[in-house]
Amino acid sequence: MKVKRSDEWITASFSDTGSGIPEEIKDKIFKPFFTTKKTGEGSGLGLDIVKRIVEKHGGKITVESVPGKY
Repeated sequence: MKVKRSDEWITASFSDTGSGIPEEIKDKIFKPFFTTKKTGEGSGLGLDIVKRIVEKHGGKITVESVPGKY
């Protein structure tokens, strides 16, 4: 995790060694009930809830991903 501070923002960046997010679903990951998991393994609400909390506090959340990078 990297944290950076500017005059207006604090930026927290996270990275992992996963397989990446395919471009065709990247615009869907913050939508409620969107999941790539099998039925019963996830509700698809996690990132939607995170986004709403961040935005309620005046922030924003974005994603950058390169499929197959690792």
